[in-house]
Amino acid sequence: MSAIVPDDKDWTWTLERACPDCGFEASTVVAELLPGSVEVLTSPWAQVLTRPDVRERPEPATWSPLEYAAHVRDVCRLFADRTRLMLDEDSPTFTNWDQDLTAIEDDYAGQDPATVATEVAEAAQSYAAVLASVEGAAWECTGVRSNGSRFTVLTLSQYGLHDLAHHLWDVRSDPS
Repeated sequence: MSAIVPDDKDWTWTLERACPDCGFEASTVVAELLPGSVEVLTSPWAQVLTRPDVRERPEPATWSPLEYAAHVRDVCRLFADRTRLMLDEDSPTFTNWDQDLTAIEDDYAGQDPATVATEVAEAAQSYAAVLASVEGAAWECTGVRSNGSRFTVLTLSQYGLHDLAHHLWDVRSDPS
């Protein structure tokens, strides 16, 4: 299996305009819709993970549906953790997360699809519950990514939703 070319792009621009690939407009999702949006954008993975080609990469340098699903699970976990951190601390700085290294170290490609499906659902429910607990001014609590990008709980959540939507687009699955 060929190595994935690391994605080192700064995707924070997705908070300012629609993604030209997947079409998702992160900034239009209001706080009240965030928990339900996490669930909508993660529920298709149960079906995706039953595909006969779940372990096949469409091209050597592109993740398989299974690898994308494992990544989505970890995105939900990471964003839930970061949101809790923002709510508990004053403007924390997030440690760097190398998604490509994680995919290798955790052997995304070798994981069991049924287990990943369960874990995606659990991670999404946990993340949605964290978002559902946020009230009022807490949406404006801040945090800083290791590259200096500043987020509020609201913008971090919107940014994370783009990631979830985009990876469904990557595997050509419609969340509706």
